[in-house]
Amino acid sequence: MYKLRIRKQVAKFIDSRSPKQRKKIAEALLELEKDPYRNNLDIAALKGSSGKYRLRIGTCRFLYMIIQDQLLIYLYKAGARGDVYK
Repeated sequence: MYKLRIRKQVAKFIDSRSPKQRKKIAEALLELEKDPYRNNLDIAALKGSSGKYRLRIGTCRFLYMIIQDQLLIYLYKAGARGDVYK
């Protein structure tokens, strides 16, 4: 099982969501910890970036990277679709 490390800005973004959204995000992040390549989550590899991925949960996008040798998932950016890729 992977460890999940969340950047402080991402944690603030999650805290700013509604309780219903926070619950969906928490459930998805638990699934992500089990397997970051899981097909039942909406995950896509970022083009031009090795080891970086996008997770879509409703209208929110989370960018993360996988550090394989440490079994670590690092969520480094979160936001709405138009804002997260800038």
